[in-house]
Amino acid sequence: MNDLPPRTAALPPSPFLRLTALLGTTPPGEPPIALSVGEPQGPVPGFVAEILARETAGFSKYPPIQGTDALRKAIAGWLTRRYRLAPGAVDPETMVLPLNGTREGLFMAHFVVVPERKAGGRPAVLMPNPFYSAYPSGALASGAEPVYVNALKETGFLPAYGELPAETLERTALAIIASPSNPEGAVAGLEDWKTLFALADRYGFAVFADECYSEIYTGATPPLGALEAAQRLGRGFERLLVFNSLSKRSGLAGLRSGFVAGDPKLIARYRDLRSNAGPQLSGPLQAVSAHAWGDDVHVAANQAIYRANFAVAQQELGNRPFFRMPDGGFFLWLETGNGVATAETLWRTAGLRVVPGAFLANDAGIGRTRGNPGTNFIRLALVNAEETTRAALRRLARVLPGPGT
Repeated sequence: MNDLPPRTAALPPSPFLRLTALLGTTPPGEPPIALSVGEPQGPVPGFVAEILARETAGFSKYPPIQGTDALRKAIAGWLTRRYRLAPGAVDPETMVLPLNGTREGLFMAHFVVVPERKAGGRPAVLMPNPFYSAYPSGALASGAEPVYVNALKETGFLPAYGELPAETLERTALAIIASPSNPEGAVAGLEDWKTLFALADRYGFAVFADECYSEIYTGATPPLGALEAAQRLGRGFERLLVFNSLSKRSGLAGLRSGFVAGDPKLIARYRDLRSNAGPQLSGPLQAVSAHAWGDDVHVAANQAIYRANFAVAQQELGNRPFFRMPDGGFFLWLETGNGVATAETLWRTAGLRVVPGAFLANDAGIGRTRGNPGTNFIRLALVNAEETTRAALRRLARVLPGPGT
């Protein structure tokens, strides 16, 4: 029985609970390998334990909601360095706020930008479909209508918000874009940002840029960021917030440390909201985070793990018609036909645990096509060690043969 209030009862079900129900008690065909959860498996950087040991006394103190000066300065410094921003473009005092990971941040930030009504109706929040669970959760909790805009092959696996009806855009309070996207690994280019910013300025809505996978990419050039794009377009950061964390960049998902940065007016509102809601990052964890944002050496080691896994994917699956190398992130988004049936088959015959694409998207998607855009896809997380990844992809290639096999 679902006892949630109507607003939150509309939350999409967890894809992982759905996967558990799908596989049920079916035994795996071979020793199981999990490719379902995007949880980094690399080594924890050595500085983490050293800093925690040094800062242990800080666990007895209430940490500041706005974060330490050292952490905010480290984040601002990283943003400036990574995205080639003008010196002083990101003020650590007014434009940066630490978060307990970006899931919390993306959820709570809806309350900062979603009004009671817009254009005479219920506010709309535009989000890519497939989506990250914090997007519809935040929209529904803030009273907005989640609008699932299908990210399709024909649109470069990014949502084409500009193709929506004017009535929807007039009600829009917020548009969310993930670049690199999860699960497709698509990266927004300068023209994509230009189009989105023009829509935001015309219709007066905010833009949230989810950039959690920004440091994992397959090409030679790091993905363009939203702040960087805004600067290059001469737009400024009005109504723009970017979110990032140490979960993927540093392989520190359990640290639950992220940040939001951008429009100082929105950051001020968010700081006031957090002072009431009370989600704080402990002092010792802030110290670890400050060091992590200032250090790029451990990031390069982390990136090498994913580059090796993508090289394995190219070797083992490169001749398969369903294979596509993503631009960023650490997922493979494979169009294998009927993702639910494929996931069942891979588990039953090869012991591979993968997520059906339909479980990551909503059936009410709109855009050039309607319905669930993930129906014919499966998602694989390439987060294991290289030898485990190779073994898993060889099993997959055996079950889903390619040309001439």
